[in-house]
Amino acid sequence: QVQLVESGGGLVQAGGSLRLSCAASGSIFSINVMGWYRQAPGKERELVAAITSGVTSGVTTNYADSVKGRFTISRDNAKNTVYLQMNNLKPEDTAVYYCSTVVVGDVYWGQGTQVTVSS
Repeated sequence: QVQLVESGGGLVQAGGSLRLSCAASGSIFSINVMGWYRQAPGKERELVAAITSGVTSGVTTNYADSVKGRFTISRDNAKNTVYLQMNNLKPEDTAVYYCSTVVVGDVYWGQGTQVTVSS
């Protein structure tokens, strides 16, 4: 079992920044991939960014085209936490943001944190 708890959402004006955090607990020793997703009202959940840690491949990151150059995903293994730094936010970034991971074939989700960007 893995528990994920997000924090850091809120209301910000366009052009502003927020940093989301996702703290993992439980059977986390086998976690090597974590991602941030978002879901806006009336839209499907979409992948925003992912970070993968491999013994031979090192750390790799991937981003949705819509956030490249503005968002940065990172992880602190000592704190079992993944971050999403969001800069130059736009109204279209408004959504509930979820942290997710896959462990031994099981998908885990956090409860989500609301990000609202006003124009």
